[in-house]
Amino acid sequence: MKMTAAPRQPAPTGSAHGAAGAVPGQVAVLKQSPSLMQRWRGSSNLIPALLFLGLFFLAPLIGLLLRGVLEPVPGLGNYEQLFANSAYARVLLNTFSVAGLVTLFSLLLGFPLAWAITLVPRGWGRWILNIVLLSMWTSLLARTYSWLVLLQASGVINKALMAMGIIDQPLEMVHNLTGVVIGMSYIMIPFIVLPLQATMQAIDPMILQAGSICGASPWSNFFRVFLPLCRPGLFSGGLMVFVMSLGYYVTPALLGGAQNMMLPEFIIQQVQSFLNWGLASAGAALLIAITLVLFYFYLKLQPESPVGASNAR
Repeated sequence: MKMTAAPRQPAPTGSAHGAAGAVPGQVAVLKQSPSLMQRWRGSSNLIPALLFLGLFFLAPLIGLLLRGVLEPVPGLGNYEQLFANSAYARVLLNTFSVAGLVTLFSLLLGFPLAWAITLVPRGWGRWILNIVLLSMWTSLLARTYSWLVLLQASGVINKALMAMGIIDQPLEMVHNLTGVVIGMSYIMIPFIVLPLQATMQAIDPMILQAGSICGASPWSNFFRVFLPLCRPGLFSGGLMVFVMSLGYYVTPALLGGAQNMMLPEFIIQQVQSFLNWGLASAGAALLIAITLVLFYFYLKLQPESPVGASNAR
C-alpha cells in the first residue's frame, strides 16, 4: 500500500503565530518594542514638569552657585572669608548651636505630647492633635510677636515669676539666645509630634505586653522596647526640625540680638545693606550643601520600619 506525504501547511503569518516561528532574538524585540514605546510616551508627559523645574528651580540655583564663586572676583574667596573671618565664623556657630538646641528641646517636649495623644482615648487624642495643627497653621509672625510680648521684661511671664517670689527682677529673655530657642522650639514642636505620633500609633501593643510578661520592668520596657520602635519618627522629625531651624529667619530676627545672628539673617544683611551678592550666595550655597549632606546621612542611617508594627492600623 503506497503512502503519500501530507501536503505541507504554509506557516501562519499572524503576529501571534509568526512570533512562535521566529528567531528568539526577534521574539525578544517583538516583546520589548511595545513596552519601550509605552515608556517613551509616559516619560514624554514629564517634559513640561521637567522644563518647569529647570526654569524656575535649577536655573536660579545654578546662578546662585555661580555668583558665590564669580563675584566680586572669580575664586573661592567668599567661602574662605566665611570661615576665616571671626565674625562670620561666629554666625555659623550660632546657626548650628540654635538649630541643635531647638531640635533637642523640640524632641524633649514633643515626645511626651505625641505619647499622650497616642494613649488617651481616640476622641481626646483627636482634639489634642487638632490643637497642635491649629498652632502650626497660625501665622508665624503672629506667634513670634506673641512670644515677644510674653518674654519681654514687662511681660506676663516675668510678672508671674515676680508675683510668686521666684525672681526679684525681670529676666532677660528677648534679644538673646534664650528667646530664640524658646520661640523656635514652640514653632517646631508640631513637626516632631506628627511623624512621632504616627510611628507610635503603628506600634503593636502586644509587643510591650510581651516584654512585661517576660519580666521587663516598666523602665526597661520603655528604653529597650518602646524607644527603639520610635526611632523612625525620631529620626525623621529631628532631621526636619534641624534643617528647618538652619534656614529660619523671622523668629531669630525678632527674638534674637546682634550677638546671636544666624546665617539667614546674615544673608539678608549682606544683600540688603551691603549689596554683597557674592558672600550672600556663598552663605546660601553653604546652607544648601549642609541640607543635602544631612539628607544623605539620613538615608544611610534611617532605621527600618518598626518590627511588629501593626499594619492593620
